[in-house]
Amino acid sequence: MAAKKTASKKAASKKTTSKKTSGKKPIELYYWPTPNGWKISIMLEECGLPYKVKGVNIGTGAQFKPAFLKISPNNRMPGIIDPSGPGGKPISVFESGAILQYLARKTGKFYGKTERERVAADEWLFWQMGGLGPMAGQANHFRLYAPAMTKKKIPYAIDRYTNEVNRLFGVMDKRLKKNKYLAGDKYTIADMACWGWVLPAERLGQDLKSFKGLHRWFKEVSDRPAVQAGFHAGAELRTTGIEQNSKDAAKARKILFGQKAKK
Repeated sequence: MAAKKTASKKAASKKTTSKKTSGKKPIELYYWPTPNGWKISIMLEECGLPYKVKGVNIGTGAQFKPAFLKISPNNRMPGIIDPSGPGGKPISVFESGAILQYLARKTGKFYGKTERERVAADEWLFWQMGGLGPMAGQANHFRLYAPAMTKKKIPYAIDRYTNEVNRLFGVMDKRLKKNKYLAGDKYTIADMACWGWVLPAERLGQDLKSFKGLHRWFKEVSDRPAVQAGFHAGAELRTTGIEQNSKDAAKARKILFGQKAKK
């Protein structure tokens, strides 16, 4: 990973709370360290907003607890509760893209000052939400998790989603050969949204160095102190093993990948 060791240690020691508290009650971040979770921890760090991580262990089913469903009815993290919401009253927000837009409006940061700038940020934010994230997630699933569940590889699915991630990386690469950041010359929530989905490039079957524009952008974003701190937020929550052949791993995979509608 691109994060430097010295900065990583400082970020890890900071753990779950932003250092700029300003005497305000912290935003509660319902979170697990994944690309979707990192979007919000990075944004909170970039904005210097005080926040406290509330771990939602998606491998044990914490996302189905009634208290969390009041915040995120889709039983997906991340979610936030901002005690200083509109009118000074608390507000909860779910869906990572909606949270990024809310925090950008709240702070006036990383979203653009003009409508044209905001449109450009929204285009690439929704591109990530509708394309890069879901396709990278499917590639990761069929390359890593499915063989553990089915006891065999599914070549068509692996090729289908690995190739689509490659295409999407190519779309980013073309954009970033002509622009410093995805929305243009300014760093925005769109970059924060995409970074975590590019991070596991090798795991997704991609050679990041073959995409020169994307590779340059990834290194620059990775070197931002707030990105490093956001990546390490809640690092102590991280567990491993759902890829392994164990009882706990099998149970976690069933929770993550065997969900149906609940009435």
